[in-house]
Amino acid sequence: MSFVHLHLHTEYSLLDGATRPEQLAKKIAQLGMPACAITDHGNMFGAVEFSNAMRAAGVKPIIGCEMYVAYGSRFDKAGVEDQAADAGSNNHLIVLAANDTGYRNLVKLVSAGYTEGYYYKPRIDKELLREYRDGLIVLSSCLKGEVSQNLAGGNYAKAKDAALQYKEILGADNFFLEIQDHGIPDQQKIVPMMARLGEEVGLQLVGTNDSHYLEKSDAFAHEVLLCIGTGKTLGDDRRMKFFSDDFYVKGPEEMRRVFSAYPQAVENTMRIAERINVKLDTNGLHLPKFPVPQGFDAAAYFEKIAREGLKKRLEKKKPRKYEPQAYSERLEKEIEIIKGMGFPGYFLVVWDFIKFAKDNGIPVGPGRGSAAGSVVAWSMEITDIDPLDYDLLFERFLNPERISMPDIDIDFCMNRRGEVIEYVRRKYGQDNVAQIITFGTMAARSVVRDVGRVLGLPYGLVDRVAKTIPAGPEVTLDSAPDDSPALADAMKNDKEVARVIEIGSKLEGLARHAGMHAAGVVITPEPVTNYVPLYRTTRDEIVTQYDMRVVEKMGLLKIDFLGLRTLTVIDDAIKSVHAETGEKIDITSIPLDEPEVYRLFQEGRTKGVFQFESGGMVDVLRRAKPTKFEDLVAFNALYRPGALDAGMVDEYVRRKNGVSKPKYLVPALKEILEETYGVIVYQEQVMQIGRAVAGFSLGDADLLRKAMGKKDKAMMEKQRDKFVTGAAANGYPKQKAAEIFDFIEPFARYGFTKAHAVTYALIAYRTAWLKIHYPRHFMAALMTSEMDRTEQEVKFINETAQMGIEILPPDINESNYSFTVVAPNIRFGLGAVKGVGHSAIESILEARRRIGRFTS
Repeated sequence: MSFVHLHLHTEYSLLDGATRPEQLAKKIAQLGMPACAITDHGNMFGAVEFSNAMRAAGVKPIIGCEMYVAYGSRFDKAGVEDQAADAGSNNHLIVLAANDTGYRNLVKLVSAGYTEGYYYKPRIDKELLREYRDGLIVLSSCLKGEVSQNLAGGNYAKAKDAALQYKEILGADNFFLEIQDHGIPDQQKIVPMMARLGEEVGLQLVGTNDSHYLEKSDAFAHEVLLCIGTGKTLGDDRRMKFFSDDFYVKGPEEMRRVFSAYPQAVENTMRIAERINVKLDTNGLHLPKFPVPQGFDAAAYFEKIAREGLKKRLEKKKPRKYEPQAYSERLEKEIEIIKGMGFPGYFLVVWDFIKFAKDNGIPVGPGRGSAAGSVVAWSMEITDIDPLDYDLLFERFLNPERISMPDIDIDFCMNRRGEVIEYVRRKYGQDNVAQIITFGTMAARSVVRDVGRVLGLPYGLVDRVAKTIPAGPEVTLDSAPDDSPALADAMKNDKEVARVIEIGSKLEGLARHAGMHAAGVVITPEPVTNYVPLYRTTRDEIVTQYDMRVVEKMGLLKIDFLGLRTLTVIDDAIKSVHAETGEKIDITSIPLDEPEVYRLFQEGRTKGVFQFESGGMVDVLRRAKPTKFEDLVAFNALYRPGALDAGMVDEYVRRKNGVSKPKYLVPALKEILEETYGVIVYQEQVMQIGRAVAGFSLGDADLLRKAMGKKDKAMMEKQRDKFVTGAAANGYPKQKAAEIFDFIEPFARYGFTKAHAVTYALIAYRTAWLKIHYPRHFMAALMTSEMDRTEQEVKFINETAQMGIEILPPDINESNYSFTVVAPNIRFGLGAVKGVGHSAIESILEARRRIGRFTS
C-alpha cells in the first residue's frame, strides 16, 4: 500500500514553502506515489504549473488549497489578528477539487477569500463553503483547524460540534478528520481523540504530513526562508519557527510508520486520490463576445471593418512599393486565415478599444511586436505601419501551421492608459476584466543579502560578497563562482561566505512576492472567476492568480496595455505647439526622408530621442552615418545584447561604409539581404530565405525561425534535414543547401522582429523630427515627462542649455505644473521642484486663477 500527500505547500505559499513543483514531481514519481496534492496557503498560484509538472512525471495531480475559515462571517472584520504569527480570527481547512465542478468551485472559494473575506488573510466562511461544496473533498487540517484546535484546547464537545457541522455541509464521504505527527506534543495528544471522535460521528481519518520543503536536509534553509519572510534573524528568540525538521516530503514507508497504529488513515489517502479526476482543460478559446450590429455575426462584421479600412488606407495617395491589387490579395488571405483560426472576435475587441482611444484623443503607438506585419491590423487601424512597404510577414505574427492566440500588445499614452482599461471594464463588465499577476523571485544577489542578514553577518561583508556575483538574468549562485574568481576565493577562505552561498542556492529562484503585472489584462466572456482565481495584492489591486503564460494557455484573451512615456512626450509637444502658434501638426504624415533629421542621428545629438540615446548607440550612429529610415530600423534591431556580443553590429557598420563587402552564397540571398548589406538582421529574413531557397511555406519558415532561436539541437537537426531536402527539390546541390543553412543559423539566433523594429524606429524618427523642428516644445514636454526621475531631468536640462535654449527659474506667478514654452525660452515647471507636492501646486494655480498674480 502506497501513500498520497494531501497536505503540501510549494514555493507559492510565499516565503513559507520552499518546494519547487518540478523537483517535487520528480521525487513523488521516484517514491512510487501515484498522486500528490498542492495545498498552498489561501491561494492557487501554482496549481497549473504543479499540475503540468506532475502529469509530465506520470503522477496524478490533486489541486487544492489550505483555506482560512473565518470564525463567524467572512464579512466580519472585527477582532485583532497578528499577521506574523497567523493567529486570530480564522481556522485552517484543506479543500481539494475532486472533479471539474469541484475545481470551478474551488476557484470561486479562493477568489471570494480575497474579494469578499480578506482581513490580513483571504478568509471564507461556512456559508460560502455550503454554496460551493459540490465536487469538493475537505480535510480538517492541522492544529489550526477548528476540530484540532478545540481538541488540543480540551474542548471535546466543541470539536464534535464542528465535525458534525462540516459533515452536514459536505457529507460523510467528503469530510475527513486529519491527523498529523511531526513530534509536536499537541498533535500526538489529539490523534487518539480524533480517532474516537471519528467513530462517534461517523467520519474517517486521513493521515498527512504538513510538507513545506522537499528534503529533510532543507529544514535549515527553510528556517532562513521564514526569517526572510518575517523580517527576523536566527538570533531572534521571538521569530516564527517550526517545531522540528520533520516537515519534508516523506516516502510511503515513512508515513506508514508514522501512522502504524492507524493504517486506515494511510489507506484513505489512496482512496481519496482514486476519487480525484480533474481535467484542468486548457483546450479551446474563451474570447469575449463582441457586440456586433444587427444582421452581422462576428466574422462578417470583422470582414466589413477590415475591407472598408483598407479602402480608406489606399485612398490616401502616396508612393507605394506595390499596386493596390497586392494589398487586396494579402488582405483576403489574412482574413481567411484569421477566420479559420477563430479570431475575428479578437480583432474586433482590439479594434474597438483602439478606436475608443483615438476618438478620445488618447495617443496610441503605431504598433508593437509582430502584429505590425498584418495588413488586416493596418486596415483596421490597430497598427499604423504599411506592412507591404517594409516587406513584413503576416505569418511571423499569426502562423496558420500552429494555432495559438494572437498577441497584439498596444502602447498608449502613459497618463491616459487607465482610461482605455476602464472603457474595456465598462464594455465587457467589471467581473469579466482583470489585470494579471506577476511573481517576483529571489535573485542571486538579493538572496545572498537576505541570507546574510538572517545569519546576522556584518552588512559590509555581505555587501562585498553580493557585489562579487556577476550581474544578469542568467546568473545563478551555482555558476557564479566559475565566472567570479573573487567569489570563489571568498568561499574558499571564509566558511561563513560558503555557508551563505550554499543556503542561498537552495532558496534562489523561489517566488518571493506577488504583484500586478505592469500591462497585462485578461478579458473573458463570463466572470473571470469562471476560469481563473482572483487575488488581492498588497496595494488592494484585484488580479488573476495565474500569470500571463498560464492565462494564455487556458485560451483566455490577454492583452498588454502598455503605457509609453514617449507617446505622452510627443502628444504634449504637439499640444504645446498648437497652444503657442495655433499650428496643428499631423505627426503621422511627416516625411521620413528629411536630411536635417538624419544629420541629428549622424552627429549623435540624440538625447531624448526614443531608443537612440545610449552612449553605445550614439557611437554606432556616428560611425555608421544613417541616411535613410531603413538604417534606423536596422540599428533598432541590431543594438541588442546578443547581436552586439556576436559582432553583428560592427560587421554591419563595416559593410555599410564599404570597408567590408557583402558575400551572397546564391542570388536568392542577395534579393533578401541587400537591404541589410548581407547581414541577417531580422527574423523575417530567415523566413524569407526558408521560402525562397527551401520552398517552405511561410508557416513552416516561421517554425524554422523559432527552432533556430531556441538553440534546440534535436529540433535544429530536424529542420536542417527538412531545409536541405527542400532546397534540393528547388534545384540547389545538397552541399550548397547545407552551407546556406549553416550561414543563416548563427544570425538567426540573434535576429530581431522587423515589424517591431519598424514601429519603434518610427517613434524614434518622430521624436527626432520634433527635436529638430520644435526644439523648445519637445524639450519642455520631455522634461515634464521626467519630473519623477531627477537624474534624467538634470540630463535633459543640460541638453536644453547646450541647444541654446534658456530655462527660466521657477516663478510663482509664471510657472505651471509642467515645463512650459515662454517666447524663446522654457519656464521651469513647479512639478519638478523638490518637496513641492501636487496638491500644493494645484492650490497655487487655483489661487492664481481666482485672484490673479501674487504680490507678496
